[in-house]
Amino acid sequence: MAIKLLSQFLVILVVLVSLFVNNLVLASEQYKDPIVIGMSAAFTGASKNLGLELYHGSMAYINKINQSGGINGHPLVIKAYDDGYNPLPAIENTVNLVEEDEVTVLFDYVGDPTVTKILPLLKKYEAKNIMLFFPFTGAQSMRQVPYNQYVVNLRASYREETAGLVDHLLGIGHKRIAVFYQIDAYGRSGWDGVRKALEKYGLDIVAETTYRRGTEYNSSFNPQVQILQEADPDAIISIGNYQACAGFIRDARDANWDIPIANVSLVGSESLLKLLLETGRKTQRDYTQNLINSEILPSYEDLSLPAVKEYRNAINSYRGKSPITKENYTESGYNYVSFEGFLNAKLMVEILKRWTDFSDQDQLHEIVDHLNDFDLGIGVSLQFKHPEHQGLHQVYYTTVSNNKFVPLKDWRKWSK
Repeated sequence: MAIKLLSQFLVILVVLVSLFVNNLVLASEQYKDPIVIGMSAAFTGASKNLGLELYHGSMAYINKINQSGGINGHPLVIKAYDDGYNPLPAIENTVNLVEEDEVTVLFDYVGDPTVTKILPLLKKYEAKNIMLFFPFTGAQSMRQVPYNQYVVNLRASYREETAGLVDHLLGIGHKRIAVFYQIDAYGRSGWDGVRKALEKYGLDIVAETTYRRGTEYNSSFNPQVQILQEADPDAIISIGNYQACAGFIRDARDANWDIPIANVSLVGSESLLKLLLETGRKTQRDYTQNLINSEILPSYEDLSLPAVKEYRNAINSYRGKSPITKENYTESGYNYVSFEGFLNAKLMVEILKRWTDFSDQDQLHEIVDHLNDFDLGIGVSLQFKHPEHQGLHQVYYTTVSNNKFVPLKDWRKWSK
């Protein structure tokens, strides 16, 4: 009898141990270590909407992926730091991300003055296999040697955006083009793009004026307006952030100067438009006429595109917080910046799925070189190739109609 009871006890014990071990295995599969990617961006200051929107769009996609089991069972986490759109904090943040947080890759950095300053760090950390993916900048420095091997770009370059704007403006008879730009790496990069585009036609910039990074909307831009007015240009191309560019437009229109003013995509179109509409309601004046913006993505209103539907559904269901203040972020809605962040995350997830050995830099380069087979769902193919490591080259154009930016289909309304 005792032997029989002992046998039954041993059977029960084996079953319990087996269940315990199985539960441990299941738990380990369910709670794998997270994959951490590092972000430094402006979450405070005059350009904060750019960082917040880019993060918001990326997190909308990542949240969906994590709810579906993550990347091969690993949740994906963005470790984000605020740099206020200033170089020194961006450098410090990058050091922390690489040395303290030991992130897998850097991701979603915002702006030229910050990104250009951290490029030497990428070279320094070459042995750690650190690369920067999809920075929110079109600067040339990360698309050519020696730093192109450490950066993977999704968006078109400033040279492509400004060349497109110049080509279209010249095509409708606007040969005298002036430039208003931020006096830093971002502004000079765009200024150089305009200069090179005009040079092809034997033309030059007829006048230029600048402003300091961090200048806010409530500042006066009358001096800059007066400088450009004296040169009598046909059109102006602005290279700046939404607050300064909106302030310049406001003061130009208040001076009854209604010539076409164009902005590049990094301006943050919807944030710029919001400021102009708010001022217009107070002054009973329309500040949105004769505005042109270049964009590096198709319209987020184009529901014929699979990625647009996917993006809008994700934004609708995601309730994000600022990674810095942890406050609910309610500014959002649909916009070009968060759409870009969403697509950045979509492509980043695909890369991480294919990258089986995070210590193998050669494998990562091989993956990037073969990303052209991946369909982002925006109607154009990826075109990653050496040396610029850039996936998209298409430039789109928008103008304001019924208080929102819409695709620009006919430039002839501004013909001279």
